[in-house]
Amino acid sequence: MAVTQKKQATPPQTQPYGVEAFEKIDGTVLRWLGNSGLHINHRGTNIMVDPVLEDFDMPLLIDMPLSSKEIPQLESVFITHSDNDHFSNSFFENTKGKVGSYHAPHYVKDLMKERFDIDGTGHDIHSSFSVGDVQVTLTPADHAWQNERKKYDRVFQFEDFCGFWIETKDGKIWVPGDSRFLPEFMDLDEPDLIFFDFCNDSWHIGTENAIKVANHYPQADLILQHWGTVDSDWAVFNGDPAVLEGRIDNPERVHILAAGQPFELKKK
Repeated sequence: MAVTQKKQATPPQTQPYGVEAFEKIDGTVLRWLGNSGLHINHRGTNIMVDPVLEDFDMPLLIDMPLSSKEIPQLESVFITHSDNDHFSNSFFENTKGKVGSYHAPHYVKDLMKERFDIDGTGHDIHSSFSVGDVQVTLTPADHAWQNERKKYDRVFQFEDFCGFWIETKDGKIWVPGDSRFLPEFMDLDEPDLIFFDFCNDSWHIGTENAIKVANHYPQADLILQHWGTVDSDWAVFNGDPAVLEGRIDNPERVHILAAGQPFELKKK
């Protein structure tokens, strides 16, 4: 891990990848896509969560591991909410016809239809669906920051944001999405891996609560996200893994991955 002149923590050098990462494999491999994007290959079933590979409206600290035009096919795309660091116009345009299904909260599903004529499936919080033999449940998220800004003419609802609980044959993955701390975060089944947001922002979980959640599930691997990607002085993009040092039980489970670096999911 390196630190820029502006004191921004950055991940290891990006590991670009291509079509080989979408092939059928024996287990489940995850790749951080930068910021909050995740690629899951479960035995040849390929799913991306919040993939933003272009369209950032600020400079970047890293290279993206692939472009959306290079994606050969996906069984499904999951979107947690409509913020532009999670919802990418060019991704939807460049992968149209290559994605088997789209899953999101109802509002986000409607946006996909309105902007791209994509027929996704909208879900209630706590509802479940499947993609092949992958079982998925929406978890709650509290992230309606837009309601504090006068420029938005829509009142955003709690149910417009979500996380995803993803169960595979090789283990359970929790992608919380962007969210303030919620008591429900402490009532989950034991995840094998958490896609771990730890940035200290008023509309995110915050460092102290992130550590509390991590230590409540002391066996879960932690893949760090929402950090080290955007060249901005905003705290929301500048999580520093150093704040976790000495505070995470079983610290070997904290994984500071390069964008595109493969990580094999293991049941605990």
